[in-house]
Amino acid sequence: MKSHFLPLVLLSLLSPLSAQELSPAVPVPPPAGAAPADPLPNIESIANEAQRKLFEAADRAAGGAAPVDGSQPAAFPSGGPQVTTTGSGKKATFAAPKGIDPSTWPKDSDHKVAIMEIKFGGRKETVMFELYPQDAPQTVSNFLDNVETGSYNGLAFHRAVEGFIVQTGDPLTKDEAKRDRWGTGGEAKSVPAEIKRKHTKGAVAMGRKPDRVNGSKRSNGYQFYFALGHYGSLDGNYTVFGQVISGLEVLDRIAKMPVDSNDCPVGRIEIESVKVVDQKGPMYVSGTTKSDDTYVRPASSQSAAGRLFRRIW
Repeated sequence: MKSHFLPLVLLSLLSPLSAQELSPAVPVPPPAGAAPADPLPNIESIANEAQRKLFEAADRAAGGAAPVDGSQPAAFPSGGPQVTTTGSGKKATFAAPKGIDPSTWPKDSDHKVAIMEIKFGGRKETVMFELYPQDAPQTVSNFLDNVETGSYNGLAFHRAVEGFIVQTGDPLTKDEAKRDRWGTGGEAKSVPAEIKRKHTKGAVAMGRKPDRVNGSKRSNGYQFYFALGHYGSLDGNYTVFGQVISGLEVLDRIAKMPVDSNDCPVGRIEIESVKVVDQKGPMYVSGTTKSDDTYVRPASSQSAAGRLFRRIW
């Protein structure tokens, strides 16, 4: 009896969901339709087949929605997870291109860098990302205004989907009593679309309402997200205005935190502060190195000698 129960449960997960069953704020993969032919496959084959069908369905999805501000259905984007053949099975993999190495920036180059301090799990972490005022001048200007006024201080991450995105910036997240409305705030202002850059891993982009109510693709004035993989289906639809240069491992950890049915982290993950600095020439930061994925402790936890040799110029 038990050997039949598990396949039946997993088979039920493969049945199609209606549009009404998809939470408007949740970018998750739509379940595929067909069940495995073998009525009694082993557990591993069931899991592999279910995973394969989910990701193939996502790849076939046309016009899948991307990170929006919580008012419309959002499906896992087509072209996001890539299915690669390994031996006789298939595994879902996410493109994770090497991040930008700011230590290689030319000496005469100018850069704007946002430094975001995040509190979660009883500790403080740092994420740094370069801004692109040349490609998204109005978006960056709006972001700088929000930083200058302290609008992001004390806000929470309201969406975390492992391997996809983590999203924050909703003014409503300052108030835990409004948790049921998180993801719908920030409508007080919007920014014209400035769509030029692609969604590589670590891309920073603005959320927005979907095309049917926002044909011009204007961005939400506050909400932004970090892409945790390369998602071609988002390209041409959302304004990318920055790129993470340090702290990708922090964002990946946030995406693995326990979440509720709306992909909202159960425990509060809060932005303590955001500041923007003007950087001239190379920048040496703690984080993932260019040559490998070895994690380097944040400067705040290193010795005085370590901080001396890994300082920000």
